[in-house]
Amino acid sequence: MLKLYNTLSRKKEIFRPLKDKRIGIYSCGPTVYWDQHIGNMYAYVQWDALVRFLKYLKYKVKWVMNITDVGHMTSDQDAGEDKMEKGARREGLSVWEIAGKYIKQFLESMNLLNIQEPDVLCRATEHIREQIGFIKKIEANGFTYRTKTGLVFDTSKFSGYSKFARLNLKKQYAGSRVEVDVEKKQPWDFLLWVTNQPSHIMQWDSPWGKGFPGWHVECTAMSTKYLGNQFDIHTGGKEHIPVHHTNEIAQAYGAFGKQTANYWLHNEWLLIEKTKVSKSLGNIILVTDFIQKGFNPLAFRYLVLTSHYRQGLNFTWKGLGAAQNALDNLYEKIRELKALKGNVKSLKLRTKNYQKKFIDYLSDDLNIPRALALMWDLLKDRNVSNQEKYQLLLNFDKVFGLKLAEVKKEKIPEQIKKLAEAREKYRKEGNWQKSDEVRLKIKQMGYWIEDTKTGPKIKRA
Repeated sequence: MLKLYNTLSRKKEIFRPLKDKRIGIYSCGPTVYWDQHIGNMYAYVQWDALVRFLKYLKYKVKWVMNITDVGHMTSDQDAGEDKMEKGARREGLSVWEIAGKYIKQFLESMNLLNIQEPDVLCRATEHIREQIGFIKKIEANGFTYRTKTGLVFDTSKFSGYSKFARLNLKKQYAGSRVEVDVEKKQPWDFLLWVTNQPSHIMQWDSPWGKGFPGWHVECTAMSTKYLGNQFDIHTGGKEHIPVHHTNEIAQAYGAFGKQTANYWLHNEWLLIEKTKVSKSLGNIILVTDFIQKGFNPLAFRYLVLTSHYRQGLNFTWKGLGAAQNALDNLYEKIRELKALKGNVKSLKLRTKNYQKKFIDYLSDDLNIPRALALMWDLLKDRNVSNQEKYQLLLNFDKVFGLKLAEVKKEKIPEQIKKLAEAREKYRKEGNWQKSDEVRLKIKQMGYWIEDTKTGPKIKRA
């Protein structure tokens, strides 16, 4: 029985989809004004694992993710300038060029981490018509008013506005946003359509004047376009709870009289050396940086999977090194198991118990760390055949996404093989000094000799 922690209720709930075996998921995607760093990618690995597990359970999943390329201010509220225009000015490019550049960077990072591309990846600028149509519904239902800045959502018309994030509005917003728009009835009322920025590059005609949509509008307009007015799961980072998702719920109520998502899932943050990832602190790390330092990007995926999505992760280079070693060991085990002959037509009872535990652990609010530990327990279990282990590992990897099925027998260079043969000859002769010298040379060339009962084995160091 699948249970997920629902931010709406602040507890784990039994997951009951709206439609039998069909699930709609919407994930808040990137604002493409700058590189997506590993703090951003942490969330997408976790939600990718969620989608993979739902598919593993034989659900038909439709995963939708937005790309914000207009309307997101430097503050998550209505203050500051549009992040896209800030990025364009920073690099001397057009807003469209900035969007293209960083969409490409995001997709490359997803590919390196083996994150499945969502079924729908939708850009805000390509759905202006849908956003205008959505705002019209809110206006027709009497939830808006106009100010000098544009069309504003009247939160006083939605009595449950503060409930989702459990906000103390008077305390939280004391003195805020008044200078931005003194005509707002409440400081936390938010813009649906912005009309007071004539120099803004990206503008469209609308019933409220030439302008552009507020940031919160795009997610509800696009999620409901592709998933319907009510869908199963909405994901995002914990930073989305007090403003963005609170406003999404409010505007959905204004348009449809109900909230759109039944389950709201939020991830904790990734920290770097116990410090929040921040451009101002200069601690930004990209997925491509791993390659430059000699790491397999999937080692980072493995590292992410060792953490529960609601606990977050403290990233260290030492931790990544340990994850790389664990992944290399796993790949080596796969090579060993794959080399053994045999074909398993049916799983034995003991093996089926492993699969049941795997499902049970993941059904407990996506407890991937426990499922990973189970995988290593399986590898140590002498009562499970090698062939069954191999079959189960590939089965588990449908969720882990570590590309175990693509692991191939490593081709050892001829020079290394000859050195290994020479070392073995010295060992048989009892020339331990020469043997150790050759072993050290092999190690310096990136390989390692492991002496076993069946003879020496060459491995990549």
